[in-house]
Amino acid sequence: MPLTKALGEFVAGLTYAKIPPEAVKIARMGFVDCIGTMIAGRDEDAVQILRKTLGIGGPSGEATLYFSDLRAPAPEAAWVNGVAGHALDFDDVALRGHPSTVLVPAILAEGEALGSSGEEMLAAYLAGYETWAELVWRDQGFHHVKGWHPTGIFGAIAAAAACASLRKLDATKAAMAIALGASQSAGLMANFGTMTKPFHAGRSAHSGVIAARLAQAGFTSHLDALEHPQGFLSAVSQHGEVDRTSEPKALGKEWKILTEGLSIKKYPTCYCTHRAIDGAIELFKENPVKSEEVKEIRVSISDRYATILRNHRPKTGLEAKFSMEFAMSSALVAKRVGLPELTDSFVQRPDIQSLIPRVAIDTTTEYMADGSGAAPFDQVTVALTSGITLKGPEVRHATGHAELPLSDSELFEKFQGCLEAGNAHNQAGALFDRLMSLEKIQARQLATLA
Repeated sequence: MPLTKALGEFVAGLTYAKIPPEAVKIARMGFVDCIGTMIAGRDEDAVQILRKTLGIGGPSGEATLYFSDLRAPAPEAAWVNGVAGHALDFDDVALRGHPSTVLVPAILAEGEALGSSGEEMLAAYLAGYETWAELVWRDQGFHHVKGWHPTGIFGAIAAAAACASLRKLDATKAAMAIALGASQSAGLMANFGTMTKPFHAGRSAHSGVIAARLAQAGFTSHLDALEHPQGFLSAVSQHGEVDRTSEPKALGKEWKILTEGLSIKKYPTCYCTHRAIDGAIELFKENPVKSEEVKEIRVSISDRYATILRNHRPKTGLEAKFSMEFAMSSALVAKRVGLPELTDSFVQRPDIQSLIPRVAIDTTTEYMADGSGAAPFDQVTVALTSGITLKGPEVRHATGHAELPLSDSELFEKFQGCLEAGNAHNQAGALFDRLMSLEKIQARQLATLA
C-alpha cells in the first residue's frame, strides 16, 4: 500500500489497547515534560504577542491556554500553547526535532474540545510520533543543512495524524488529514534564535487541528501527497535520495518510539550544545579555573551541529540558545546553563562577552549511526594562559538522553522548576501526579487544575 494511504490505515486502526506499556510510558513522559515547558514559557514575549494578535484569551472557549484561566478555540489554543512549549527551547528532542511541543498542544486542545479520554490522547500521541518517525528515516539527508526546521516540516503532518486519531477518522479521511498537514509544512533554519523558531512548533500544532477538522468535514487532498514525485518527501529532501516507494511494513508492530525514545533536555538551549555542556561542567568542576586564566576553549562537534549553532556572538537570551560560544562561557562563569542564564542581562555581562570570542569550534564529518547528525562524541578542551591544557571527557549521550534517561524524581524536579519559572499558581505535585496517570483521566479533568 502506498505511504500516505498506509499511514491513514495505521492512524485509523490505532487504539490504546494495541500500544505496548513501555511506549505508553514514553508518551506520558512527553506530556509531562511538554506541559512543564509550556507553563514555563507562557509569559514569553512570543507567546503574548501571538495571543494578543489573535485576539484570544477570554473566559470561554474550547480549550485552556497554557494551564491558566484563559481559554480559546482549540486551533488557536494549540497554536499559542505550541509556541509556549518551545519558547524556551527546553522541550524534549527526538526524530531530528521536537515532537512533543507539536503533538501535546494539538492533542490537549482537541482532546479538551472533544472530551477525549487519557487513553485516546496517548494513542493520538503514538499516532503522531510513529507517523513522524516513518517519514524522517526515509531520508538520510540532514534537513537542517537544506535550511528546513524538522519540527516545522514533520510536525504539521504528525499533528494531523494525532488529531485524526482523536477524531476517529476512517482510513481515507485520516490519509487526507495527513496530506493536508503536509501542505502546511514550513519552518526555516534562518529564523533560529528569534521568536519565529517556537512559532514553527505552534503553527504545526494549529495545522494538525485544522487538517483533521477539514478532512472530517469533507475537504479533499491527494492520497499520494507524501510519496508523489512532487510531494512532501521529494520537496524537503536535501539530495533527493529519499525512499518514496517502499511500503511501510512495521507500522503498529515495531514501535519506533521504543527504539528512538525521547530525550529530555537538562538545559534550555539547542540540543546540539548539550553534550558539550555536560563535558564542560564536568571539566570545570574537576579543574576550577577563572575566566581570565583561559586562553581558549575548543569544542569538537559535528559539522551538522555546527550549522545549527549559527549565533557566534550572541547579544540576547534568544540568540544565546543557538550559540556554543555562550554555552561554554556560561558553563565556566556560572557553572551551569539554566533559565536564569538565558536572559539578555546575563548574556550581555562583560565577563560573558569577553569570554565568548575565546571559544572555537572544531568540526568532524564523522557521525553517530543513529541518524541524528551528531558526532560519535563531543569533547571540550581548554588551553590556559599558563600553558596547561585541560581535556574533558568524550561525551556520547547528554544527561536526559533516551539512553541516559532522567528518573521520575529528576523529571519532577524539572517540572517543578518549569512551573516556578512560569509563575504558575498550579500545584506542581498535583498536576504531575495527574499527568503520570494520564490514561486514567479525561482531557477536561486536566483543565480543572488550571
